[in-house]
This record gives sequence, C-alpha cells and structure tokens, in this order.
Amino acid sequence: MVGGPDLSDGRDACAYLLADGGEAALIDAGAGVRPELIARQITETNVSHGSVKKIILTHCHIDHTGGAAALARELGAAIVCHARCADILAVGDDPRTASSWYGLSLPPLTADETFVGEQHTIKIGQLDLILLYTPGHSPCSISVFVDLPGTSDFPADPEADPPKPARALRVLFGQDVHGPVHPALESNPRLYTRSLHRLISLEADVLCEGHFGVYRPAATVRRYIESYLRG
Repeated sequence: MVGGPDLSDGRDACAYLLADGGEAALIDAGAGVRPELIARQITETNVSHGSVKKIILTHCHIDHTGGAAALARELGAAIVCHARCADILAVGDDPRTASSWYGLSLPPLTADETFVGEQHTIKIGQLDLILLYTPGHSPCSISVFVDLPGTSDFPADPEADPPKPARALRVLFGQDVHGPVHPALESNPRLYTRSLHRLISLEADVLCEGHFGVYRPAATVRRYIESYLRG
C-alpha cells in the first residue's frame, strides 16, 4: 500500500502498487490533495517512477481518481479504467464522482486506455492483471485480481468435476467492497449484490480493499465480502 489516510491524506482511498520484472502498476490514485506523498511512498518501495507503466482506476469517485493526472505526469504512466468511468471523468465535477462529498473539485480527466465489456487483461512484467467489470457501488466499478507465486489456501482437488489443479496465490484488489450503495452515486443494489457474488467466486487468498486495507487468509476474505451481502 502506497496511499491512504495514514500514508498520504485523510481523504484518500487506499492506493496499491504491484511490481514485477522491472514494471509496476498503481491501483487507484487518491483524492489529489497530496499526490506527491503517494509518489514518495512509491520511491520508498525501491520502485523507480519510470517503471510504473499503468495507473488503474477502479471507479470514478474522487478519493480514488483525484490524484491520477498529477501522478501520471510524475510517473509517466498511462491511466487505465473502464469506458464508463472514462466518460464520467471526462466531465470533471460530475455528481457521480462524489467530489462534493469531499469538498473538492475534480477537473476533467482523459484516460489513456479504456475497455468495454466484462474483462480486460494488462501485463505487468510476467504478471497478468485481470480487470473485471463489477458495477454496483458505482456504475463503472472494476476489480483487479492477479495470481502470484505462492501457494493458495485452496488445494488441488483431482476428484472434482472438472478436476481442480493447484493454484497460485490469488490477490484481489476489490475496490469498495463495503459500498456504500447510494442513489446520488448512481449505485445499483442489484448489480452490487451480483458483483459481490462474482468476487466471492474468485476464491481470493488476499483482499486489498478500497478503504479498509488488506484481509487474509482466504476464509477471512470470504467472510468479509459475505458480510455485505447480509447487510
């Protein structure tokens, strides 16, 4: 984690850095109040600014996107998001960005790379980052997962139909699993519930949540996501 209330600014959502093979991706960019502190945290991980190739925005809310323009300039990185997110960010202070909730202003932002549909893959080093469209909290939410070297909590099951092979450690960047679901944000309760079920089906070993940090092991991840289905 390289950004968040305890690392950069109290209005920032959590920002995560994933690096492999001399390349890196930043997942979310804070509210834009102190983006230089996120850049400093990246430096302190011994990842050079030039190796950050992508800034992946999980949805349009300003606490995740406000720092994207400044960090893209500083890092020389491309901004990536769902096409629906790009349309909202291009407007700037759209109510769906929640900028007024934070007492901030969001200038119009142009994404460099967008995708439509349910899924998109980005390669960072030798890692495949899978971007999934998971709307509900916002109309443009995505979640990111990646399989890392290591042993999953889910063992191989050769007796299953079809057989389940051994799997690497799965890390899920789930954006705002906790919501909220609010009409002003153009949230959709039905899609939110569907997206939570989709996240559960990934059987992640580690969850990097949008505001509440990191959860592990797999059983804890599942319980955390399921708690919002009951709520």
